[in-house]
Amino acid sequence: MSDDRPLLGVALMLGFCALAPLGDAIAKILSGTIPLGQIVLIRFAFQAILLWPLVRRSGQPIRLTRRQFWLLLWRTLLHISGIWVMILALRHLPLADAIAIAYVMPFIMLLLGRFVLHEAVGARRLAACLVGFTGTMMVMQPSFLAVGWAATLPLGVAVIFALFMLVTRQIAREIDPVAMQAINGVMGTVLLFPLVALAEGSGLAEFDPVEPGMAEIGLLVALGLLGTLAHLLMTWSLRFAPASTLAPMQYLEIPFAALFGWLIFSEFPDGMAFIGIVVVMAAGLYIINRERRQRAVPVPKSPAGVPPSAG
Repeated sequence: MSDDRPLLGVALMLGFCALAPLGDAIAKILSGTIPLGQIVLIRFAFQAILLWPLVRRSGQPIRLTRRQFWLLLWRTLLHISGIWVMILALRHLPLADAIAIAYVMPFIMLLLGRFVLHEAVGARRLAACLVGFTGTMMVMQPSFLAVGWAATLPLGVAVIFALFMLVTRQIAREIDPVAMQAINGVMGTVLLFPLVALAEGSGLAEFDPVEPGMAEIGLLVALGLLGTLAHLLMTWSLRFAPASTLAPMQYLEIPFAALFGWLIFSEFPDGMAFIGIVVVMAAGLYIINRERRQRAVPVPKSPAGVPPSAG
């Protein structure tokens, strides 16, 4: 990684923060008419189709050890599960609320690092986790009153993607990030295609594929392109700026989500949810700042707090 062009790195990360919630907004629209299995399959198929040629043109040999194969398979299964649950959450919750609740993930990562990986985590960062969880509950409270248990779905997303990041940490130094995403796309497509194909005509609501209209085809293509491009921008940003510089920018995804929620769905966080979002962002930024100072947790090859997006 070269850090001599930090402004370019920041611009690329800003692009990720804008495109990821836009992809989530498109997934929210599609989830009303297209089965989840079909949406997620197309999402991974586009990732494979777009990224695999890049890997082949780079001349990188892709030879996986048995350990690497199983780690990548687990990573793919977690990725599928996380996107699946995120789209379910978007069916019921405002866009900004769902993404803000999912941003409990950095706090879960910190706790997993402390209690599973036995990494050193000080009392101040543990206190910031508590504050962050409190902010998350503030965001969830109005949503829970409105939609019930569905308001907890982004918490499931956060747990799934915290495990996803732990697996990614185990293999990130061994495989090029673009190659990893390409393999992720291929594995996801191979796993999902038989399920969707066999479900045709079965009546299973989340798997039985439907014939999309022209508008839906356009949205599905946009979802695949946005998801792939967003993650490429995140990967490329790390070539020009260190993760410690880029990590605080991840929280810009929440105001972008609020903007798209307002423009597309006429949604905007109410008073309690808005305060909770501010608390979550403040606690997350504090933790990032403490990690930068203490260096208690090694900086990963991707910003550790970036949660999933359906795009």
